[in-house]
Amino acid sequence: MKFFYMFFLLVGINTMANAGCDALYNHQLTTLNGQPFDLCDYQDRPILVVNTASKCGFTPQFEVLEAMYKRYQAKGLLVLGFPSNDFKQEFSEDQKIGDFCKMTYGVEFPMMAKSAVRGDDVNPFYQQLIEKTGTAPKWNFYKYVIAPHGKKVTAFSSMTQPDSDKIMNEIKPYLK
Repeated sequence: MKFFYMFFLLVGINTMANAGCDALYNHQLTTLNGQPFDLCDYQDRPILVVNTASKCGFTPQFEVLEAMYKRYQAKGLLVLGFPSNDFKQEFSEDQKIGDFCKMTYGVEFPMMAKSAVRGDDVNPFYQQLIEKTGTAPKWNFYKYVIAPHGKKVTAFSSMTQPDSDKIMNEIKPYLK
């Protein structure tokens, strides 16, 4: 009997920790350097999500993404990078990806561990983004803007610059 009480107590505590977390944010992610990243902690912010690749023609967008992160982070914007080799343009190891991003573009915004962003092995977070927008990334540096609490999720092509009027019009209403 004591075992079952402890089991339910532990399950209850674990459930309560994410009880106020919307399903879109209920993901325990891992960064490139192996640190845990709880997306629930950011559900009250606008989030710019980008699938990245180190060896792509759109890779210079890292510079714009980092500038946006520095400029708007204090106002609530979270920029999240998701390295992926879905289009065969990413390094095989997370360490190499992290080193490249940091040394080449000074990236300090959170970068998650490499994962699939489309297809049969798509990571669960991206699967939800695809379901909410009806579109999967068509290439590297495809972007999603998530309004606070997931009220709206909008997809943008790789050709759309991160700081374009289209994207900023989705982000600015939610900046503090």
